[in-house]
Amino acid sequence: MTTMPAKEQRLVAVFLLSNVLFNFPLLALFNRSTAVFGIPILYAYIFLAWGCLIALLAVVVEHK
Repeated sequence: MTTMPAKEQRLVAVFLLSNVLFNFPLLALFNRSTAVFGIPILYAYIFLAWGCLIALLAVVVEHK
């Protein structure tokens, strides 16, 4: 049985992290009627998590 290279393992880990971040239990925590700088907290969480995942993917793909 062959093992996956380290970069592929990191990409799978980022994929699994994204599934956890955008799944029901965490989204339910941020589904409140409060706002951060006028933006509903759920939308702020989604865009912040999305941006962090994009940055993390860039680090994983560009790392040598």
